[in-house]
Amino acid sequence: MNGEMQLVWQEIIADFMTAAFVWQASVIVISLMLAWSINGLLRAYVMKHAPADWKVGIGGINRVLFPLSSLIFVFIGQFVIHHWQHTSMLKLATTLLLAMAAIRLLVYAIRYTFVPSGWVQKTESAIATSIWVVLALHLSGFLPELVSALDDISFSVGKNKITLLIAIQAIITMLLTIVTALWVSRLIENRIMRSDHINMNMRVVLGKVVRIFLTLIAILIAFSAIGLDITLLSVFGGALGVGLGFGLQKIASNFVSGFIILLDDSMHLGDLVTIDNHFGVVSDLRARYLVLRKLDGTEVVIPNENLITNPVINHSLSDHKCMVKMPIQVSYESPLELAMQLVKESAIKQARVLTEPAPDVLLKGFGESGIDLSLNFWIPDPEEGSGGLQSKILLDIWNSFQKNGISIPYPQREIRIIGNSNNQTKPI
Repeated sequence: MNGEMQLVWQEIIADFMTAAFVWQASVIVISLMLAWSINGLLRAYVMKHAPADWKVGIGGINRVLFPLSSLIFVFIGQFVIHHWQHTSMLKLATTLLLAMAAIRLLVYAIRYTFVPSGWVQKTESAIATSIWVVLALHLSGFLPELVSALDDISFSVGKNKITLLIAIQAIITMLLTIVTALWVSRLIENRIMRSDHINMNMRVVLGKVVRIFLTLIAILIAFSAIGLDITLLSVFGGALGVGLGFGLQKIASNFVSGFIILLDDSMHLGDLVTIDNHFGVVSDLRARYLVLRKLDGTEVVIPNENLITNPVINHSLSDHKCMVKMPIQVSYESPLELAMQLVKESAIKQARVLTEPAPDVLLKGFGESGIDLSLNFWIPDPEEGSGGLQSKILLDIWNSFQKNGISIPYPQREIRIIGNSNNQTKPI
């Protein structure tokens, strides 16, 4: 154990059950209570008065406000009482509060940057565990010895000699810079997506370009910070180009296809499309794939390359409304014109059916069992589906036909027995 931490623990043990211990404990308790009050007041103010654009940034501040404000009050108490007694317990409290602030800030950044999933939760747990382990090593006084041991373990990479400590520092630096870049890019991307005067596809393109650009800048900064020569990236870029030309050509094709789709304005979020045998609404446009939400709630992930090389039916490219066709059949004995009028009125009664273009009933032909009609009408929101609407219309048609004596035919067949003296005919 190093001398500084040994002195801290000796003072804490010596002050135990004395007035010095009581004073330090009182400072810690009062600091925590004041910080908790300030944190609660800020949270209430943000929920009621803060603009929506500020809530993300204030949310991050709010997460670290409690440990930081507690830290400030502990510093004030330490400054006041250090003239006449030990403050080792307050020094220990400041270290713990700094660790809590670091954990909360990193967890908030990860949750805001990435979509919630299992690996995100595992990463949060790993970060918290790592920080507390480092803190425990520091408080126990073994951290300097561990750092020295890591620095003694070395290996060679080409002509350069690298220690295990430098490798760990390089990994941590790269991770922190990349997460910071992704966090900033998410802030900018959300701001772009809320801009109403920019086309939706252009918002998506700008958000992805910003994310890629900031990630590359973060990688360059990380390489410079750990002392690596940036010219090595030219070699890496050449190897990456060869890899894209052979093994990764499908991935590259999907990325390029994604940007082409966004830039040529052929597909938008919310469009109703048919891709292969899948019919649904475009719920997300990613750099590599498209997410199609079918009307039954299931989602289909379709690579962007398929959208470029295969035909795609966009039902809402130029006009969002959609036509629905319903086949209906009436018997030959029924008044045809009255039946057509009742069918049309059943469609007009529904709120989702557009009045312009107006619903129309067409005579399609004379079938074996009855007269074939077709009810055609338009709806403004095809992404909501038409099954429920058709059910309501059919129910209303049934009730109207019952009131007006119009029958719906069903198949009938007759069997004639040849050679029978009575020449009997039996319907079935």
